Amino acid sequence: MNAAIVGASGYVGETLVKLLASHPNVDLKTVTSRSKAGLFVSQVIPALRGVLDDLAFEALDPVELSGRKDIEVAFLALPHGAAAEYARPLVDAGIKVIDLSADFRIADPAVYEAFYGASHPDVELLGRSVYVLPETVSEGWQQQDLFACPGCYPTSIIVPLVPLLRAGLIEQKGIVANSFSGASGAGKKVSEDYLFCEVNESARAYGIPRHRHLSEIEEQLAVAAGEPVVIQFNPHLAPMNRGIATTITVPSKGSSIEDLYAAWEATYAGKPFVYILPSDQRPDTKHVVGSNRVDMSAVKDDRTGNFVITSAEDNLMKGASGQAIQILNLWQGWPETMGLV
Repeated sequence: MNAAIVGASGYVGETLVKLLASHPNVDLKTVTSRSKAGLFVSQVIPALRGVLDDLAFEALDPVELSGRKDIEVAFLALPHGAAAEYARPLVDAGIKVIDLSADFRIADPAVYEAFYGASHPDVELLGRSVYVLPETVSEGWQQQDLFACPGCYPTSIIVPLVPLLRAGLIEQKGIVANSFSGASGAGKKVSEDYLFCEVNESARAYGIPRHRHLSEIEEQLAVAAGEPVVIQFNPHLAPMNRGIATTITVPSKGSSIEDLYAAWEATYAGKPFVYILPSDQRPDTKHVVGSNRVDMSAVKDDRTGNFVITSAEDNLMKGASGQAIQILNLWQGWPETMGLV
């Protein structure tokens, strides 16, 4: 399959380039970047010297890219708002789109506007898109024109909670999620907040109490629960390059830890990218960085009646680029782990 990556010079785009360069069923035809146009991929991403020496970054606008007859699938590694500008002409040209931005993650345009401060850029195309968390998505999703790839924080929260909400094992209220992300989650922005001396030896909360990913998290949890779910989401910046560690506290509704693990096992049996640890072990970001895996475990605090759930993932892999490749594999009927293990 011939592929293009739009916005290929950021952390997410760079990770996509590396993954697709070694994917046995993908021919990477086009990579775009306005700031790197004219440079060869191996100049910008030295890890790919000798691999992609002949592929150069291009500065293609949406119409130019959609006119490329050799492209079958396009990955959009762009900020929200910018992704929709490319999505429409690509879809109209018959090119499947896998969007890693937030533009098509929120099904309700009113919620999108409330959290992103602008009207949804393409409501009609939103109706032809589908949110694809591979382990929990409903049947028939492959028929849609655009696949919305989940966010990094939401993946670390939705994967543990969806089976429990579907089974009615936990309360829909009183859920608190504290997440810690590496600095790469902010992208390659030039900002004082992300200078080495500001991030190193430092951990701080941000985006409280209304981080944009909260809209996506609550919408997907509500689908699983069959009713609105409101959570307290507290993101933090951690002094590491990549990885997300999340701790979720949720009222157990009288369910046992055995009930929780049974629900997880029933949902994720045979799912290669969800690894369930024993209750006495805790996930660690250093064990998932570079992989497309979510590790998770849980304990029950009999004193409070809460489950305490912990998860860990690589924000650039299962939280973004790796998950996008997983979606591609499943859409095409290829082995789910192709190019990811």
